[in-house]
Amino acid sequence: MQNTSHAVMSQRHEPADSADDFPTPPWATRALLPFINTYPLTLLSNSNCLEPAAGRGYMSRTLAEAFREVVATDRYDYGDCDVGRGDFLYHQWRNRSFDWVITNPPFKSAKEFVIKALPIACDGVAMLTRTAFLESVGRYEQLFSVHQPTSVLQFVERVPMVRGRLDRSVSTATSYAWIVWDKRAPPETRLIWIPPCRKLLERDDDYE
Repeated sequence: MQNTSHAVMSQRHEPADSADDFPTPPWATRALLPFINTYPLTLLSNSNCLEPAAGRGYMSRTLAEAFREVVATDRYDYGDCDVGRGDFLYHQWRNRSFDWVITNPPFKSAKEFVIKALPIACDGVAMLTRTAFLESVGRYEQLFSVHQPTSVLQFVERVPMVRGRLDRSVSTATSYAWIVWDKRAPPETRLIWIPPCRKLLERDDDYE
């Protein structure tokens, strides 16, 4: 039977002016936290974080479970949610003004998000992207050869996302990974698999 789910597919192409509104399931954000909360002198509970593509705030509210402070902004206005308005790529953020920059960036500008975020972050940058983001000559030459990530955290489970809402019932054909630039770690890339964790990290009230 053909899968007719509206979950984002790997061949998705968004218009140039699209908000690329595919909220991140909170369990996928929680899966990142143990991998970056590993340095006793810089525990996340003592750190702040910028979430610059926050949408309706699903990721920023989840990050607030671990961080002392989370500042959430987005280029688009999604209505009554605790997210400030601002275009990350054009705002003049001060260097080293946040400990971490963490987001699920618009795929079409994810490379620019990383380059913009690196000088802003004291400890590191983490981007949730399609695994295919690791491909392409352009991204290698302009990003990865210059700013080598310290870890690629590959989900072994699929992370389903659908346009404009969270929906725990959908499936997806797209593979996702967290790509991390941890400034406290040795400058070499490690491939790490995120073991099955959805059942452990997912909560019923995530979807309220």
